[in-house]
Amino acid sequence: MATEQLTRKKPRSFGVTALVMLGSLVAVVVAVVLLRQTGGTNLTAITGLRDPGPLTTYGVSVVRLFAEVSAVVVIGSLLLAAFLVPPQKSGTLAADGYGALRVAAFTSWLWFVFAVASAYFSAAESAGRPVGEVLDPEVFVVILDVVEAPRAWLVTACVALIVAVGAQLTLTWGWTVTLFGFSLLGLVPLALIGHSASGGAHDVATNSLLYHLIAAALWVGGLIALLALGKRGSKNLPLAARRFSRLALVCWIVMAVSGVVNGLVRITPDQLFSDAYGLLLLAKIVALGVLGVFGQQQRARGVRALQESGTRGPLLQLAGVEILLMCLTFGIAGALSRTPSPDEGTVPGRVELLIGYELDGPPTFGRLLFDWRFDFVYGTAAITLAVLYLAGVRRLRKRGDHWPVGRTVAWLGGCASLLIATSSGIGRYSPAMFSVHMGTHMFLSMVAPVLLVLGGATTLALRALPPAGRDAPPGPREWLLAAVNSPVARWLTQPIIALLLFVGSFYLLYFSGLFDVALEYHWAHLAMNAHFLLAGYVFFWPLIGVDPAPRRLMPLGRVGVMFLSMPFHAFFGVILMSSQTVIGEEFYTQLKLPWVGDLLTDQRLGGGIAWAFGEVPALIVLVALMVQWAQADEREARRVDRRARRLGDQDDELAAYNAMLAKMAGKSAESEQ
Repeated sequence: MATEQLTRKKPRSFGVTALVMLGSLVAVVVAVVLLRQTGGTNLTAITGLRDPGPLTTYGVSVVRLFAEVSAVVVIGSLLLAAFLVPPQKSGTLAADGYGALRVAAFTSWLWFVFAVASAYFSAAESAGRPVGEVLDPEVFVVILDVVEAPRAWLVTACVALIVAVGAQLTLTWGWTVTLFGFSLLGLVPLALIGHSASGGAHDVATNSLLYHLIAAALWVGGLIALLALGKRGSKNLPLAARRFSRLALVCWIVMAVSGVVNGLVRITPDQLFSDAYGLLLLAKIVALGVLGVFGQQQRARGVRALQESGTRGPLLQLAGVEILLMCLTFGIAGALSRTPSPDEGTVPGRVELLIGYELDGPPTFGRLLFDWRFDFVYGTAAITLAVLYLAGVRRLRKRGDHWPVGRTVAWLGGCASLLIATSSGIGRYSPAMFSVHMGTHMFLSMVAPVLLVLGGATTLALRALPPAGRDAPPGPREWLLAAVNSPVARWLTQPIIALLLFVGSFYLLYFSGLFDVALEYHWAHLAMNAHFLLAGYVFFWPLIGVDPAPRRLMPLGRVGVMFLSMPFHAFFGVILMSSQTVIGEEFYTQLKLPWVGDLLTDQRLGGGIAWAFGEVPALIVLVALMVQWAQADEREARRVDRRARRLGDQDDELAAYNAMLAKMAGKSAESEQ
């Protein structure tokens, strides 16, 4: 029935398709005109390569822009199907969600095609050859070995292909959410190419660009999906508009902050008015500001008109104007990505080129504590998690509910551990020295997860978030419950799986050569830190966590799993301390840090940190397990006592009742006599 309805209403959505195509054309024209005016296409003058010709020079911007527009439509459609419109009670997508999923399935194939085309065009530009020559497989493979941009686009193409196939096969809400999260991964390679991934401060530039791209995709894609929903005349339009309006404001703030940070990494304030790159950056900032203010005010009016009178015309018209303004901004951004920045010709120092910044000296105790470099990904995550937790506690207290202070202290301690491990001097020196890296590893896998699971954030959220109600569409509380009880969560919290992820990854990462490869890439450092933190959280969650878990072990089983993990930690540290082979030797040798005279000695120090640091939190966890075990026994004893008292009271009442009956029977017999 849902399919028939969608088929019948399909012609009405042609206006959205035409609008997206018109916006894409506007973006292409703006990008090409700005590139011609600023001379930004003359990248060959910097690289020293020959001009590949106008087809390659301008085509690389065009195919990239179409790939990005396709990605935005896919992400926005999956966002709508997953979170903006409700599914059926059975968990299957309703008509609106199904329609958005079909749009995502079709557009994913376009994303795949344009991503592959971008790989060839970027390879041709990087090699200074016409794109026709790069179509030769042998030539293309040779370029792939030395140029990163085509490889990044091929990774994006793989993500698009998986999303396209997955969108064709799924009909359930849970898998739609999974596809939505996976589609966001397709934006990551885009942050690893261009200005942000090269030169100095590439760590800050890449991290800020990740936020910028994700926020832009959610904002633009969500608006396109909302416009398509309105064109279909859906009854879920008011709900979707309210939810998207809140998300759009957050995305605009994230885009503004991350965009300014990313631009200032490459340019000084005085160059905003004197350099072509600065002028384009200034134009993008102004366009984003106008777009944010206009979009939020006009969207609020449209939502209000929709709620008061049910009129959807103003909202759809304003959404269309906002999409065109967004495409104009996209065109400016496309020209900006193809324009050399003022520092494009400067060569940073050896250490700055490899890790993104210079180090002022050996890692003394004072430098490890006070020589901070804020991590835009994990530092921001730590602060955001702490603020959200405190907001939840405040909500409970305002309505008179109690929340244990110890849990709040534990959660804030976990957030502080995450912040210290990634943004303090420990995080600053971690990419350059194996011993400091191992300290970061232990903080993220052993300290922060233990404190976070003791904080009980899921329990707090379930108490603070209002339930949707019986007939209302599911909201954040229901989404959280679905995540906790999902098949993925049940699989990850199996004791053997959690143990393999937590301990087995130590051996796989450091003794298989993966760590040697990962040292050269900033994204690999981000992925490693995410794995350390999440693997530790999944391991400790069913052991000592206070949140509801898909799998709960008996106290004795928890102690057994913890005892089983301890020898593997100790053995890992012993192997590092006794090894004669330097892990990551090639990368650390390139750094040539004068205070690291012997790489093997530094590695053995890292092994000692892993052995000692790993055992102390393990003992703390065992103590917590014993305390929780004792508390569980005490609660069980109190429950048994209460039951015995209830039974005793019932026995006394029964005896009194029987005595009363006997007494009444005796009196009756006497009266008969």
